Amino acid sequence: MELYRLDIRGLHQLIKKREVSCYEVCRAIGERIQSVEDKIGAYNTLLLEQALEHARQIDQQISQGGEVGYLTGIPLAIKDVISTKGVLTSCSSRILGNFVPPYDATVIEKLKAEGMVLLGKTNLDEFAMGSSTENSAFKLTHNPWSLEHIPGGSSGGSAAAVAADEAVAALGSDTGGSIRQPAACCGVVGLKPTYGRVSRYGLVAFASSLDQIGPIAKTVYDAAIILKVISGKDDCDSTSVDRPVPDYIAELEKPLGKLRVGIPKEYFAEGLHPEVKGRVEDALRTIERLGAKVVEVSLPHTEYAIATYYLVATAEASSNLARYDGVRYGYRAQQYETLKEMYVNSRSQGFGPEVKRRIMLGTYALSAGYYDAYYLKALKVRTLLKGDFDAAFKEVELICTPTMPTPPFRLGEKIDDPLEMYLSDIYTVTANLAGLPALSLPCGFADSHLPIGLQIIGPPFEEGRILRLAHAYEQEAGYFRNKPPI
Repeated sequence: MELYRLDIRGLHQLIKKREVSCYEVCRAIGERIQSVEDKIGAYNTLLLEQALEHARQIDQQISQGGEVGYLTGIPLAIKDVISTKGVLTSCSSRILGNFVPPYDATVIEKLKAEGMVLLGKTNLDEFAMGSSTENSAFKLTHNPWSLEHIPGGSSGGSAAAVAADEAVAALGSDTGGSIRQPAACCGVVGLKPTYGRVSRYGLVAFASSLDQIGPIAKTVYDAAIILKVISGKDDCDSTSVDRPVPDYIAELEKPLGKLRVGIPKEYFAEGLHPEVKGRVEDALRTIERLGAKVVEVSLPHTEYAIATYYLVATAEASSNLARYDGVRYGYRAQQYETLKEMYVNSRSQGFGPEVKRRIMLGTYALSAGYYDAYYLKALKVRTLLKGDFDAAFKEVELICTPTMPTPPFRLGEKIDDPLEMYLSDIYTVTANLAGLPALSLPCGFADSHLPIGLQIIGPPFEEGRILRLAHAYEQEAGYFRNKPPI
């Protein structure tokens, strides 16, 4: 039995029955990492020795009657933008290349309390700014389905690690599609929770009103397990919402009933690749066979979504990244004569091209004389976009769309064309702007044998409803059984 190929649910059953030990599971995945990581490049930091020792300690606790929860002894990977006590957290940026946090993010505390084993920190676009994981200061991450193609971004390392069986599951962060888009590219499940459902404490901020942590997993069931663990109110994050956390696993087994699923006509217009359109339409037919009623809806302000996102997100990034000044922590330039030179040289050398581009865009949008014309107007359009979804959810209970307009593109294909790169997020940014939960799961393959993703968007705090439809479709379609040839 190849233990590294199993999901959380399968490994949990084996560990609970004492048919395998946590050490054996961790060793199997460690050996898998050592055999394929040089091709994939998913990890910035590996903690294999510590992971094996931790797994051995968990086995000892189990032998003494310790409880075996869903995540007990399960090896997970964490995006390198989430703080881990005593473990380098670099955000794939030179400016934080030596930063070791003195504390764990709230989500890490919760996962550790459930017995997870930390495998390491995964690569990403620097400060989570990108759609291809090509903006990392350290390395390229490759798509396990085709090493010449992108794994998506910014959580490309997490998605590639899960798809290549280098981790049982992972955490990512999603500001404009950074969980869902790489999940689609790598043929796995990625869930962005409702804004406020999961604490952001310990997540290195990109755009604070958009960022959200969520799971990347092999199956919808596994995503439900992790979401249940990491959700809930946190006194350290004033934006986290004090609402009961449903039993997301129990939600999966509820009948779909006569679900009304909306298809926004604006998402099936010009720019959608025919193969993506075909696979998503196939998925919608399957959803209809499962008993749902598929109807057309309109989200009329969709055409303004990308412009709105890249004003709001860059403005917040400009503010959040001002703290990296070379004074208190992080990278400091070696050569300077004045304080101003120290700031300029540290930031010029520490940040990569895409991060600098977004800081400049955001600073311009917030500057005197332009604030009303750009940032304030973007906030008003954001309200209109949220209103579109509010109106649509009066007619339907869920909305289905493609996750990306194209199949995964080749490494290097769009890196020199920022606008073309930004357009790959066109179907995902709206959920962040409106604060909605959204999930991507595999719905087939392009002719190139690269995965294609279906996105399911729900009303606020209706993750359970999304997971229910996603699980029913996943079991019917069966694409989760496909494995990359790596």
